[in-house]
Amino acid sequence: MSNINHAGKLGKECYTATATCLLCPQHCQLRQGQSGRCHARKNYEGEIESLTYGEVAAWNLDPIEKKPLYHFYPGSSIFSAGGFGCNLSCSFCQNHEISQKHQVGRKVTPAELAEMALEAQKSIGLCFTYSEPSMWFEMIRDTAPLVRAQGGKVVLVSNGTISPRFLEALIPWVDAVNIDIKAFSEAFYQHYCGGKLAWVLDNVERLAGRVHLEITTLIIPGANDDSKEIRELAGWLRQLKVPLAWHLSAYHPAYRLTIPPTDRQTLERLWGIGKESLPYVYLGNVRGGDTTFCPQCGEAVIQREPVLVNRLEQGCCPKCGESIFGVGMVK
Repeated sequence: MSNINHAGKLGKECYTATATCLLCPQHCQLRQGQSGRCHARKNYEGEIESLTYGEVAAWNLDPIEKKPLYHFYPGSSIFSAGGFGCNLSCSFCQNHEISQKHQVGRKVTPAELAEMALEAQKSIGLCFTYSEPSMWFEMIRDTAPLVRAQGGKVVLVSNGTISPRFLEALIPWVDAVNIDIKAFSEAFYQHYCGGKLAWVLDNVERLAGRVHLEITTLIIPGANDDSKEIRELAGWLRQLKVPLAWHLSAYHPAYRLTIPPTDRQTLERLWGIGKESLPYVYLGNVRGGDTTFCPQCGEAVIQREPVLVNRLEQGCCPKCGESIFGVGMVK
């Protein structure tokens, strides 16, 4: 077994021609000098080395709702950054320019990245996003404590495909996570993503109740929009018995997938199914469908279009007093 080692490396496997990367459950077997399927790690003299440590592929100051996180400091902004690479190969990836290859990024140290995040105007902290953040494991490990030490929040937007012991190493430094559950079907994950649903569900269960958690499912016509499948996923989320929000987002053709876009009628049908099991379900990538309603009386407590209006009073519904799930919900 490898150990978490110095910056940029996971540690020795053995000084032989082949080494196993244990960061994610893909467990790539790499020959000397060979890169993994994530394009972000390689075998260097028997050690698995990060190719992206200290390199940023993209950064920006984003609304927290863009992550999407609707119940975590609504109306705030967060500095967002990501490296190159991803351990899945989703045919519909909207960030394939940085997720599916490694290029030379802008150089930055963990201290510099933390400083940029905390000095950005009105930023509440740092979000690791854009490509799969777990491929940037060492940068998160070294940067997140610096952000937290200065009172900032740390957020991950992830596909949920990371080996449990490495996720466990990050959880103490993370405040909120949005996980993509791309479908409730192993066949979908194998065909469209090159991954496994079971890996993701295991990590969602690991995160539940330990961090602020929201889930996103991109609805692709004819691929994962079956009513029975969505009902089963909603039921699975409910059985976690923790408060969370679920975002059903509209798909648009991207990368290698040319299936026509998701129509609004489909989204609204699936939203209705989701609401049978969960109190906080939203529509994404379309206008409307982003209002937070009180699950007790139905009052619109947070509206997000055309501008965010937060009607909560000390985190509670102003009409009936029901406590609304979330962190930093106070106006």
